[in-house]
Amino acid sequence: MRLTKSYNFIKKDLIEVESILEELVYSDHTVLHKASDQLLKAGGKRLRPLFVLLSSRFGEFNLDHVKKVASSLELIHMASLVHDDVIDDSDMRRGKPTVKASWDNQVAMLTGDYIFAKAIGQLSAISEPRLHQILADTMIELTIGEIEQIKDKYVINQNLRTYLRRIKRKTALLISSSCQLGAIVTKTSPMVEESLFRYGYYIGMSYQIIDDILDFTGTEKDLGKPAGGDLLQGNITLPVLYAMEDPTLKEKLAFAFQDTAKIDEKEVSSITKEIAKSSAITKSRELSNLYLKKAYEALERLPDNDAKEALQYIANYIGQRKT
Repeated sequence: MRLTKSYNFIKKDLIEVESILEELVYSDHTVLHKASDQLLKAGGKRLRPLFVLLSSRFGEFNLDHVKKVASSLELIHMASLVHDDVIDDSDMRRGKPTVKASWDNQVAMLTGDYIFAKAIGQLSAISEPRLHQILADTMIELTIGEIEQIKDKYVINQNLRTYLRRIKRKTALLISSSCQLGAIVTKTSPMVEESLFRYGYYIGMSYQIIDDILDFTGTEKDLGKPAGGDLLQGNITLPVLYAMEDPTLKEKLAFAFQDTAKIDEKEVSSITKEIAKSSAITKSRELSNLYLKKAYEALERLPDNDAKEALQYIANYIGQRKT
């Protein structure tokens, strides 16, 4: 079964969320509108709205409120991507030019700020203090995660704990918040809310680990960007941490990174290929699978319905995805 078929019962809701996103990114200012629209049309899996919509099916469903939360979470994700591309100096995302490549860094940063503002405005009609506080806390953690990634660039003496804390902030918390806010806005029980939050957190951790694996094993066609880009930018991900348990490889990487102003791209490319063929990939998948196992366990506490089945299927898809 294709992934989309697993949640076909909310297809109309997702289409409505997409329409809302198109309306929200509109601006009378030509540059802002074109930049925001380009980002929206670059596509994406729309996982965060999907998790909001599915999580909302365990409570008192209110489509108007749920759509506001779903579109807001996707806007926050979109804005973070624009800022990411500036930080990482990325010209391509999902096989298409980034906003910074089409305009410049200043336009990209301001476009991200504009989209963030739209996300906050979208939630202003919902009078639920916990929802606003959780979202604010999530955005704070997301920002800290970005700063920590910048600080840790080209630093090879990192540990697993540092990496896990970083991907929790950069990826997992926004996904877990999507699940939690879907539960809150439909007034589910505390047990259901906690289970959905845990599911989202574990799924988010697994998702980012798989992303980091694919940066070594995927093709440019699959990834929509050159393979090995993370390492070239100095990002020490899980496969790199495991691979550096080999002192020889760690020494090679230290040599390649000795002058961060002039990285030895040929050497980094060679190291990337070496990591892709190493046991570091298998070890990384094993950790991803541990998080997936915890995600399945979190779902066991939820009542049986179509949404629960879809969440189970999504977990399976994330563990096996190639792009």
